[in-house]
Amino acid sequence: MNRTLIKDLTQHIDEQVTLQGWLHTLRDQKNMQFLIIRDRTGLVQVAHFKKGNPQLAETISGLGTESALTLTGKVVANQVVKLGGIEIQLEELVVENAAEAPLPFEPFGEYLPEQDFRLDWRYLDLRRDVNQLIFNVQTTAEQAMRTFWLDHNFVEIHSPKIMGMPSESGAELFSLPYFETTAYLAQSPQFYKQMAMAAGFERVFEFGPVFRADPSFTSRHMTEFTGVDMEMSWIDSHEDVMSTMERWLAYTQQKVIEKHGPEIEALLGVTLEVPAVPFPRISMAEAHELLKEIGYKLPPEKKHDLDPGAERAIGAHFKETQGHDYVFVIDWPFEARPFYHMLHPEDPGLTRSFDLLGKGLEVATGAQREHRYEVLKTQALEKGLSLEIIQNYLNYFRFGTPPHGGFGFGLSRYLMILLDLSNIREAVFIFRGPTRLTP
Repeated sequence: MNRTLIKDLTQHIDEQVTLQGWLHTLRDQKNMQFLIIRDRTGLVQVAHFKKGNPQLAETISGLGTESALTLTGKVVANQVVKLGGIEIQLEELVVENAAEAPLPFEPFGEYLPEQDFRLDWRYLDLRRDVNQLIFNVQTTAEQAMRTFWLDHNFVEIHSPKIMGMPSESGAELFSLPYFETTAYLAQSPQFYKQMAMAAGFERVFEFGPVFRADPSFTSRHMTEFTGVDMEMSWIDSHEDVMSTMERWLAYTQQKVIEKHGPEIEALLGVTLEVPAVPFPRISMAEAHELLKEIGYKLPPEKKHDLDPGAERAIGAHFKETQGHDYVFVIDWPFEARPFYHMLHPEDPGLTRSFDLLGKGLEVATGAQREHRYEVLKTQALEKGLSLEIIQNYLNYFRFGTPPHGGFGFGLSRYLMILLDLSNIREAVFIFRGPTRLTP
């Protein structure tokens, strides 16, 4: 079958075409029927004269909105029609799948039900044009991210997600029976990225699932999400990682704007700009001083960290003072970082690490890693870790591993801040949280 997309109909005036799509609206009048048909590229009006084919008219009258249809007809110019000044004169119609009535909710209705109900019927919710746009943007963003890395001689890897030891601190783990032992779902590809550095790959990236047994119900947390990770060798400090990251992100945003900018503005009211490079940087110590100056009080347990309110306050400050949506918070205390982050030679209480805040939301964490075997063992012991448990990881650093660093980046959080979405549930195809395992 030679299908024509709605966006291409203007190229087929006075020709017979076949369309495939959904019944968006039906106006069933005394003598005429007007079907508004939707495919992934737009809407078109299809006209049918009832007396011309009474049996077909009866079929159309019984259709529910969102039915899946194949239609054949002639494309005609009609300036009266608001949808592009063209319509289809219907000749044949095949009902591929009739939608039951009533629908659980009207995806294109004036009022949408609350989010959790829509997630129960996610495949209907995803039919909305704004959701189609979100995942088209995601596709473009991922392609741009890959292109940048490939142009800079990175290699893509796919690390295991079933692990014999925790990939991070050991908290927030999902465990599962694995034959006669216990395995864990990966919280990060961190250790495998570093293994790639020991293997001489020098520059790697990965897109893959990340699992966190975090019982949070906030607008920014999920128990499964897509992580975007990078690691690179022969660096001097975490500054090399940040420099690469900000150029990568600016390139990605430029490509999104080129392909989707006008549609994003039309559907979401968001005007995107390519972020200026370099991004602002502020040390953790300076961030705490800034928070005091603007009157934000951190909880006592966050003396070496930031809470979400503090991140928002810092993001708002840099937006107001420098017009920038992104800011690196750098040089975190060792108390707040994993054992494998490298310490500052001139200040061993601090790590060569960073978080990237986007519009006041943490979207990435990165660092220069400690690559020296004896130093790494000492830092692990300082964190109270058993060397026996992490010995397989420590072995990566016994036979000539170069200085290296990288970051982990949340794809859905990026979409959330890029498109000004209020909840991360809107930025992920299927959401997983503490109480949601369906659909």
